[in-house]
Amino acid sequence: MPFTVGFDLDMTLIDPRPGMAAVLNEVGARTGHDLDGEHFAANLGPPLDMIYRDMGVPEEEIPELVSLFRALYPDVVIPATVALPGAAAALQAVRELGGQTMIVTGKYRKNAALHLDALGWEVDHLYGELWSTGKAESLKLHGAAVYVGDHVGDMRGAEAAGALGVGVVTGPCSRAELTEAGAAVVLEDLREFPQWLRTSSAATS
Repeated sequence: MPFTVGFDLDMTLIDPRPGMAAVLNEVGARTGHDLDGEHFAANLGPPLDMIYRDMGVPEEEIPELVSLFRALYPDVVIPATVALPGAAAALQAVRELGGQTMIVTGKYRKNAALHLDALGWEVDHLYGELWSTGKAESLKLHGAAVYVGDHVGDMRGAEAAGALGVGVVTGPCSRAELTEAGAAVVLEDLREFPQWLRTSSAATS
């Protein structure tokens, strides 16, 4: 069985922040809720229902606001999103070593797939709407040896799956926070990943 490397999506492989802020602000404008898109975009990671809850949206209204966000997403977020430095090369490095790639993200899977299509990226497996330790089951299903992410929730998910957690400081969490959450190694960004992978026992064992 080939070794498998999992990746988070937002702020690990892609930077969707301008569009994410715009969509949440638009949801707020349409529904009358005081939603802070800029704060949301600066702290990507937790699932959308948790964000709405923390911003004071009544529980019974959350499903409707989630649906509205997802409906607005393709036209606003996809065109405004860019790949983070080293992202494509990181995915390619796994393939060059005979491995498989998977993305496990808290994002709605359909919208995550649109990002991959827009960037011309192919991965072997894609899972959405999973957060923190909830990512572990999918990672274990494919025997992921490594999981790469920018959030403490990603490192907790890696640990729960028995995968090596690799943190990148391209998101809202610091090197210290990622390490404390279980990261075995923390990189500045994915440009450092191919060299790390080539010398890692995760890819050679």
